[in-house]
Amino acid sequence: MAYDKLDLKNRTAVVIGGTTGIGRALALGLAEAGATVVASSRRSAEVENTARELEQRGSRTLRVCSDVTDRASLETLLARSLEAFDKVDIVVNCAGFTKRGPTLEFPEQDWNAIIECNLTGTLRGCQVFGRHMVERGYGRIINIASLTTFVGFMEVAAYAASKAAVGALTKSLAVEWGPKGVCVNAIAPGVFRTQLNAALLDGTDRGRELKMRTPMRRFGDVEELVGAGIFLASDAASFVNGEILAVDGGFLASGVNQ
Repeated sequence: MAYDKLDLKNRTAVVIGGTTGIGRALALGLAEAGATVVASSRRSAEVENTARELEQRGSRTLRVCSDVTDRASLETLLARSLEAFDKVDIVVNCAGFTKRGPTLEFPEQDWNAIIECNLTGTLRGCQVFGRHMVERGYGRIINIASLTTFVGFMEVAAYAASKAAVGALTKSLAVEWGPKGVCVNAIAPGVFRTQLNAALLDGTDRGRELKMRTPMRRFGDVEELVGAGIFLASDAASFVNGEILAVDGGFLASGVNQ
């Protein structure tokens, strides 16, 4: 008998921050696993491009922009998704950004902006979609944590604080909502090459250190996060709740590497 609990047919997923980088990879991967997927972000052109890619993979979808700093936009995203597809089974909270700088000189306005997007934005996504899931008695919420949820990186204190808090938020919501049929977990990506960070990873001492600290001796491809996303979104993970799943090539296991 075939094992079909990883099949996401008849499931509807919303990926917030789902049109670039990790979010886009997860959105496309969930579609390939059979889900109906809505990939939303602030920029209409990116929403349109990703919607076309989803449709090419056989997914029904919508074109809805949202901003995690604007609760009303997330409520509209939920309402449009319910109008089109009747339910939302899966939500992935991917929106976030970072800025590097010495903490002694780091502007408070930049700190607040990072916390507002990465942490409070994740909370908004969880609240808006979590209410619907709790009322239905079923849901899968996947937040995006970080290596900095667990370990310190030089000169990214605001980002690290936001992602450590995302880990704590994930566990707290798992305790509250698990009894109501909603599993809340997170993925902690290791170091993945994207267009935005390629120059850093390939041409700096920081990039070389990151590779040295990764036992697989390479950086990840964002598509290597898809398996974790499908698993946590599926009924195969029906008893997985409050976990932060590292997909990091062994980075967090790393001690002495040479």
